[in-house]
Amino acid sequence: MRYALLILLFLVPGLARAQAEALENPGAVSAIQERRYRMHHELLLGVGVLPDDAFYKGLTGNVSYTYHFSDTFGWQVGRGTYSYNLQTSLRTQLERDFDVAPVSSASEDQVQWMVGSDLVWSPLYGKTAFLNSTVLHFEAFLLGGGTVVKLNRSGGFRPAANVGLGLRLFSSQAISFRFDVTNNVVFTGASRINNVLSVQLGTAFNFGATE
Repeated sequence: MRYALLILLFLVPGLARAQAEALENPGAVSAIQERRYRMHHELLLGVGVLPDDAFYKGLTGNVSYTYHFSDTFGWQVGRGTYSYNLQTSLRTQLERDFDVAPVSSASEDQVQWMVGSDLVWSPLYGKTAFLNSTVLHFEAFLLGGGTVVKLNRSGGFRPAANVGLGLRLFSSQAISFRFDVTNNVVFTGASRINNVLSVQLGTAFNFGATE
């Protein structure tokens, strides 16, 4: 008991000081640093792939223009994609070994090109240290909009709804790099729906913005 009383006598003054300091400074003040890079007029040039069809893969060239109203909201006014299609080994084997082609399959509707427009929401912006020597600035965004898809077999145009997400890595105020993954839900008629997955990597040129 004697030792316990001695410990309490030493602890009580320290606890009293801590309580007094807490009363004098009841809350901590934090500040959020302003983002270093801002977007305004964005021109994107990119390449990509349409990877999810079993009978063909598309190698794509992409271009788009985006107007950024604020740090978090923008309008991808126009985007265009051209696809150079290569048949897969599965289709080659079917035609060579079994003398059949999947002409009745929905996968025969190969994408030739697409044009569309999207709204862009960028809720996340941050920076991180790379190898403790370089600071990388980045943002993540979501997008959604509409697309007109040109298919080769039907020879016609089909409407689609586009949704996706992306990541932007800033190199400077004028140049950044974008990685986009989107999915176009294509309404091909006769109650059929095709999904066209697109993976794209591009260089974005930013005009008219200030740091």
